[in-house]
Formats: sequence, C-alpha cells, structure tokens
Amino acid sequence: MLHAKRNSDIVRPIEYVVQHIFLSYLVMLKRIIINTVLYSIVLFTVGCSSAPDSVPLSDHDYCAVPLNRPTQTLSQFTAPFASEMQHKTGVYVLEQGTEAMMSRAWLSERAEKSIDVQYFIFSIDNVGLIATDYLVRAAERGVKVRVLVDDIMLEARGDELLMLAAHKNIEIKIYNPNANVGKNIIQKLTSLVTDFHGLNQRMHNKVFLVDQQIAITGGRNIADEYFGFDHDYNFRDRDVFLAGKAVHSVQASFEQYWQSKLSVSVEDLMGSQPYPENPNFSRLHSYACNPENFNPEIREEIEDVPETFNHLADEGKFLFIDHVEYIADIPGKNDRKHFLGGGSITKDKLIELAEQATDSIVIQTPYLITTKRDRAFLRQLVNHGVKIKILTNSLASNDNLEAFSGYQRNRNELLDTGVEVYEFRPDARIRQRVMSEHMYKRLPSIPIFGLHAKTMTIDDNITVIGTYNFDPRSANLNTESMTVIYSPEITQDVKSSMLKEMDAENAWQITKDFNPDDKVRLFKRIRVKLRRVVPKNIL
Repeated sequence: MLHAKRNSDIVRPIEYVVQHIFLSYLVMLKRIIINTVLYSIVLFTVGCSSAPDSVPLSDHDYCAVPLNRPTQTLSQFTAPFASEMQHKTGVYVLEQGTEAMMSRAWLSERAEKSIDVQYFIFSIDNVGLIATDYLVRAAERGVKVRVLVDDIMLEARGDELLMLAAHKNIEIKIYNPNANVGKNIIQKLTSLVTDFHGLNQRMHNKVFLVDQQIAITGGRNIADEYFGFDHDYNFRDRDVFLAGKAVHSVQASFEQYWQSKLSVSVEDLMGSQPYPENPNFSRLHSYACNPENFNPEIREEIEDVPETFNHLADEGKFLFIDHVEYIADIPGKNDRKHFLGGGSITKDKLIELAEQATDSIVIQTPYLITTKRDRAFLRQLVNHGVKIKILTNSLASNDNLEAFSGYQRNRNELLDTGVEVYEFRPDARIRQRVMSEHMYKRLPSIPIFGLHAKTMTIDDNITVIGTYNFDPRSANLNTESMTVIYSPEITQDVKSSMLKEMDAENAWQITKDFNPDDKVRLFKRIRVKLRRVVPKNIL
C-alpha cells in the first residue's frame, strides 16, 4: 500500500471494530480450520496412525553413486572481488526461476561457515525437499545452518522439524507460533478467537545468507511454483543476488529476527527432542539423488554457476554498485498502539522514494489494494507530471481471491487518479522465458502463470526489489523487506523487463470500459464477489 504518512489515527465505532474482527476470521479460517479440523477428523477416523512422511520412501539407494563434490569454496570464488566487496555491493537481478534456484544450490554447496535462511513459506514439495537436502548436506560437512520460518503456512510436521533440529549444526525457529507448530486444535481456535491481531502479524521477509558475504532476497519463497517447477501454476517472480557491503545490513536484520522473542525454537515449541544427535538423513538424501526428482542436467548447470557469473560480469549484468540499501521492518512491526497500523519502515521508505520521482514510476505487485489516502497520493504524483504504470494480477492469473476482491472494489477509482493499470495474463508469453526450460519441455501443456514479483523503479535511476505487496497487510501487519538499488544500469534493465510484461501479449490494459474479469468462469467471479464481506484493511 502506497500513501502519504498518516497524521492522526481514525477512531472507529466499537460496533465496526467488532464486525471487522468477526468478518476477518474468514481469511484465517480458510487456512486454520481446513488444515487443523479436517486433519483432526482424519486422525479420529483412522485412529492414532501418524500422518505420512513428507519424504517418500525410495525403492533403492539413489545415492549409491557419490555426487561430485565442489572443489572451489565460496571464499575462493569471491577472492577476486574482495576489494570491491568491502566498499561496494555486487548486484545481479535474478529474473528466471531456474537461475534463482541454482544460485541458492550453488551457494549451499560452497558455504564454509554459515547459512542463514528466513522465509514466509518453506514448502515440503519437491523444491522444498531438495532445498532441505542441500542445507542438511551443508550441516553434515560442518556449516552452521539456521532456519527461521513463519508459522502460519508451515506444512512440515513437528516431528520432522525436530529431526532436522537434532543435527548439531542445524537450528530451527518458528516466527510468531500461534497458529500451527506445537499447537493442538483447541489452542489454534483459541488464538483465532482471542488474538486476531497477533494471529495476523506474519513475517513476510525472504532471505538466504551464506558466510555473511552473499545474500539472495526478494519475492520468492521456497516452493515449486516460485522457481517454475510446478505442473499447474507458477509465479513470475524476482530476486536479487547481493555480494559485499549491503549484505551486512541483511545479516543484521536476520540477527534481529533470530534473537526476537517472537522467534521460538522448535524444541521449545514441541516440549521435547526425541531424536538423537545427528540422525540419519539417508532417506532425504536418496530422494534428492533420484534423477526423477532432481534432473542431472540441472546439477550440471549448477556446477557452471561461476562461469555464468563471470560471463554476466563481462556483459555488465553483474555490477558493483556504490549505493545499495537493504530495508527491513522490525520484528512484530506493529506495537499495537494503533489498530492495524503503525511501525512500517518499508512503507515509509517507499513513500520517500516515490516522492523523489520526477518522470516515471513503474510497479509490479501481485496484490493491489488501495485506500483513499493511497489514491490521493498517487493522484498528487500524477498531477506533478509523474507517469505511473502498475502491473498486477488479473482475476484469471490471481491465486488470492480475497486480495483481488479488495482491488476490484476500487479499480475504477484507481483509474481516476491517472495511473495506468495493467493486469497479468495467465497465458503471458513471458512465462516461456522465465519458467524452467526442463519443465517447459517435459510438460504436455504450459502451466498458468501468476505475478508474484514486488518491484518498483523510480525514473531511470532507482530499483526496489522486495517482499512488499501494495496492500494494507504489507503496510500494517506483515513484516517486509526490500533492496533499494541506486543504479541507472540496473534500473534500465529491470524497467525494460517490467514494461515488456505490460505488452499486449503479457497483460491487459484496464480502462473504465474494459477489464478481463469475464474471461474466467462465472463461479470464480461469484466467489470473488462473496469475499466483499471481508474488510479491505486486513487483505
């Protein structure tokens, strides 16, 4: 959400507040009730049998043939850049899902001291299991691994988390654990009823840190769909690879979250640790070694990452920049002195940057929910000669009907500000470029694509890549993070890519007389309309 700074709080009638909280449960119920009540019903139905393991059993040992181990360490790779990394930040924008995945894998293999991971979603699908295997293998060779994941969307079972945490070099913490890990159904429902505000305060940051030298941060969570590996639905997303000076700020933010009282170790949540130190992870390793799960061609390409980066540097795509900022909200963000508001460092920074614009602002955001203040701010910028273009999801490409409902309610009012609005096509041509080539060739049909990148360019000089959606949830509830890159060269490339994705082959331009809502089935349109009972300021 983008708007001028609030000068005073709005006092709401108590009747509205009660209604607001009641209706807001609809959003959380979808996640909590379905995933806890139905799960409990299954347990009662089949008795006390345990849920299936996240890692399937292998029919034989796929790791019988040892994997080639890297000979070059991370410090050896960064040695030629050591001088520049002291005073500048190396920047490369990760546009493609495969390069974003392979960069993380390559860094994991070459880490020497530490890997720190901070995510809103860390799935247990194929990409999630492969990523976990890389982290475990790093721990087994002596690297200290710390994993901080938000509680609300976590799929892994408590015993599986405990098994990972039993390794002497792995620590796992859960952020704001009030809805999932370590809670029974009664405790979850109690949180839902008694602590709406706390339940909605989530950690949306996404950080991958290695040896306190290299960081990857941006829009991608850890799951198939963020890297172009899902068979049905994938995201067009964007990360940034950072090396050097700005990484110190990323590390400092991670430490702040790791030490926060909101971050609780999985052992404390579960109450015990039934596993011995350094348990056997051969089942996980065998899954990752199985070529059906991890294409050997991709492993070979991971080995070529250093050569690729040298090539990128020669092309001017990997640049050392004097001025790069990493901005992150503080843990907890909202101190509860304001109802659903206050304490957003990231929002204030975006406003500051937008106010500097003299010519253009280009925005990509999957969710675009504006208030009257937002629209007044945008109109003010347009009236000062700033041309603003925004790309967001169409109903056809959207995976979040609640968010689209919030956007749809004020779409015409947004157009009245003079902003150009575009909606992403589910069959955007750009998906052929950003999706994994291996998946693209193997699948009988191309999956639907949705927009997940959160990016803004200001004039031709500044690029912002982060986790901030332009909605009230990012402004008031979720903690967010972003990288601000002051570089005409980087901005030229990113802006060009964003504008390309607004072309007719990738997006529809919205007018008062046209929107593509009718391109989806009637049932989906009705479902969006029904979600209008949910107040916009928690979407």
